[in-house]
Amino acid sequence: MGGPGSSPCASCKLLRRRCAKDCVFAPYFPPDDPHKFAIVHKVFGASNVSKMLQELPVHQRADAVNSLVFEANARARDPVYGCVGAISFLQNQVSQLQMQLAVAQTEILCIQMQHETTLQSHHQVLELDQDDKALLPHSSNNNINNCNNSYNLGYAMSSGQLMSNFASPSSIMQMQMQDPLKQESLWT
Repeated sequence: MGGPGSSPCASCKLLRRRCAKDCVFAPYFPPDDPHKFAIVHKVFGASNVSKMLQELPVHQRADAVNSLVFEANARARDPVYGCVGAISFLQNQVSQLQMQLAVAQTEILCIQMQHETTLQSHHQVLELDQDDKALLPHSSNNNINNCNNSYNLGYAMSSGQLMSNFASPSSIMQMQMQDPLKQESLWT
């Protein structure tokens, strides 16, 4: 947007030419930011940029200039890969973060399952402790309770619901009431 008294755009200043009123570069490369055009000119060349901008509709030119500046800066940082290197780096970073997220979600699920199992084990131990009271000699229904405890303990042991490596108090009492030859180890 050259004219009397106005300074030429950054492209015309760098190219050392007179800036015409209809300069295609003037709206996008202002005189106060000469580095913007310098990097684009170095990577793409002034004539190629001029052709690209003239082929585009006016409303798309600003976005095209921003893209050219971005690509030129990426080429200056990485002459071989340019934007593709930055995109690949970001895609790898996204993949790594997705894997970390999946691992974290798996760990959360495992902790939740362990917590639920612990709660179930505590609930079963409380139930077994209540059943132990029924085994005491003062109970009138001692034989019936012994049968129930034997069934419940056997079921718990066969289904793997007892999570402890040590025998529970009810299993110790039951093993003491069994025939000594049929007693199981206390460490089951």
